[in-house]
Amino acid sequence: MKNLMLAAAALALTAGMGLAQTVRIATEGAYPPYNLVNDQGEVDGFEVELGNELCKRAQLECTWVKNDWDSIIPNLNSSNYDAIMAGMSITEERRQSVAFSQNYIPPTASAYAAPAADVDVTQGVVAAQTSTIQAQYVAESGAELLEFATPDEAVGAVRNGEAEAVFADKDFLVPVVEESGGAIVWVTGKDDIPLGEGIGMALRKSDTELREKFDAAISSMKEDGSLNEMIKKWFGDEAVLF
Repeated sequence: MKNLMLAAAALALTAGMGLAQTVRIATEGAYPPYNLVNDQGEVDGFEVELGNELCKRAQLECTWVKNDWDSIIPNLNSSNYDAIMAGMSITEERRQSVAFSQNYIPPTASAYAAPAADVDVTQGVVAAQTSTIQAQYVAESGAELLEFATPDEAVGAVRNGEAEAVFADKDFLVPVVEESGGAIVWVTGKDDIPLGEGIGMALRKSDTELREKFDAAISSMKEDGSLNEMIKKWFGDEAVLF
């Protein structure tokens, strides 16, 4: 009888393990230091390290999926994965399509960069990544918006003279400006423009329980200081912290 009971218990445990769901997290892999593809061809960056720690704290098995930015929300809602961590700013417009966790990056600055500091960014052509809050801001500014699938392509448009300036998250543009040798500089008075409510994880609106698990994990990292330490690791000591 005892052996039968043990066998039944083992069978139940095996069945339960078989029913365990792997949480699939999508990222773009093209927005360093938030997310990138490393030399081994694997997704990496701040959000991948953070996501792995959140999954550990939430006791979830997680895998990563690389997805282009312009289809990242539609593919979430089509159940091709379960969450997005891709430098996505929390906005009311996006809340119409997805549910957000609490932010894991506080509101930070966006900035204009150009070949000259005195470029009039309210006129002419400004490049930005498509479907971003920066692209929306440019479209409402009076300038001509030139949209690109990736932020690197938007920067490239400035380098080749196709656009007069690029507008993007400042954290992304800092190394671009610093490594350009003066070819790309901050636009005077336009290098610290606050947009959005910070950056968070996007999930389907129906996945309330999963969102609550990630919220609890984010809260625990805020409370013990480990989230700030991770932010400083990837963004530097002068990064905006919680």
